[in-house]
Amino acid sequence: MTLHKDDLTHHISGQFNDDLVNLHERVLSMGRLVADQIQDALDALQNMDAILATQVTRGDIRVNSEEVSIDEECTRILVRRQPAASDLRLIFSVIKTVTDLERVGDLAERIAHTVLEPPVNSPGNMRSPVINLGVLVLKLLNKAIDSFSTMDARMAFAVVEEDLAVDQEFQAVMRQLITYMMEDPRTIGWAMHLSWAARAMERIGDHAKNIAEYVIYMVYGADVRHTNLTEQAHLLEDAEGEPQP
Repeated sequence: MTLHKDDLTHHISGQFNDDLVNLHERVLSMGRLVADQIQDALDALQNMDAILATQVTRGDIRVNSEEVSIDEECTRILVRRQPAASDLRLIFSVIKTVTDLERVGDLAERIAHTVLEPPVNSPGNMRSPVINLGVLVLKLLNKAIDSFSTMDARMAFAVVEEDLAVDQEFQAVMRQLITYMMEDPRTIGWAMHLSWAARAMERIGDHAKNIAEYVIYMVYGADVRHTNLTEQAHLLEDAEGEPQP
């Protein structure tokens, strides 16, 4: 059975409807919180703003708390409502999604630590490629969250595709940082710091991809985590009864 956003309110029990809608909204709220954390981490790196970076590290406590709270709510619904079929897929997808969002929050904190612990020699021009990667990754995460919001499997599939561009950009950033180190050994410490930030950003892209794959599972009931893009495209084609563009 294909699941759409309107299906959140199809139950005889009004309270069950409210439970599922509330669960859905809480995940979106957590997603927005994590996206804000990444934006603040990027702004802190852009401006070498230690105060903002510190706020990011402290904000991770709230992200962790949200993960625990939503997990507990999922457990309560499973025990009290004993959902079946598409409702069960929704709850499992929520559990997995909040785990990925919590890890994204950890990665935002890692980026912030780049600002809090810089080496003495920290040339500003070296930050630009890393920040550009972060902007690309943040767009991808927001798109994954949007696909969860609307339960849009096509949008989710686009996220999976676009993660390839993130991987390519990450490799380009790493090559550029290596070039800096080879040309001026004094930049090695800062380049290493920035490489850790870039790695965190690349991992955020992976988590965005994971969330998108959970959306596809939630909508169609198909686990596509270990399938390639061609297989996922065929799934959407079969499910929607129309050819992929």
